[in-house]
Amino acid sequence: MTVPRRKGVLAIDHGTKRTGFAAVDALRIATTPLEPFAGAADSRALLEHVRALLEERDVDTLLVGWPVHMDGRPGARAAEVERFAAALANAFPALRVVRYDERLTSKAAEELLRDAGHFGRDARARRDSWSALVLLRDWIASGEPASSAGSGDA
Repeated sequence: MTVPRRKGVLAIDHGTKRTGFAAVDALRIATTPLEPFAGAADSRALLEHVRALLEERDVDTLLVGWPVHMDGRPGARAAEVERFAAALANAFPALRVVRYDERLTSKAAEELLRDAGHFGRDARARRDSWSALVLLRDWIASGEPASSAGSGDA
């Protein structure tokens, strides 16, 4: 019996004006923030940006930050992120799309950025991708659950 080979993961912090990205290798050793996408959250260009990132990596999972309130209820942007996750699943049917709780990732990213010496405009430009990095690290640390959104994979 052969065990399926695990691949890398591309994490996505979907935003209305800027979307952040981070990646990890198949061994889950090197987590890296990537350049964010600046543009409309529902644009075809965003999906093309994801496609370009996938062409550079051996990935089998797209990890999408799921906006929830502190009490666990879906946040105001949940429907928009759900549509984005569905668009990802449609555009990349061979990949698994997983939604994962993104509570407090922006705050944790801001702390990481300060610790790394990034402030002001520089930190704001990096925040979305560093939020995706925090999301990715949290998901890995939690055992890589299929989804925390309640209804399974997108």
